[in-house]
Amino acid sequence: MPRPKSEFDALYPCDFYAPAELLDDDAMYTVYEIARLLQDLDPDAELEAATEGVLLDWAIPWVLFHGDELVVAEPPSDEDPGYYGLKTGDEA
Repeated sequence: MPRPKSEFDALYPCDFYAPAELLDDDAMYTVYEIARLLQDLDPDAELEAATEGVLLDWAIPWVLFHGDELVVAEPPSDEDPGYYGLKTGDEA
């Protein structure tokens, strides 16, 4: 149910990183690593499953929104996630 803005102590801009600000152009990342990076965490940071789920709620739409700036690689196995990276001039 919606809440009045007045119930909150503070309101912040809803700014997100652009892919070039977040990702190294020579690296590929899982959506889990991107989720951590969006929160200024180390990509290998240990998180509780519930926390990781919340971060994924932010990361998945970010990946979809910025899809035209990213490339995708197949996961190493069916049990692993896919990888995303910055699109450079070398990639189609």
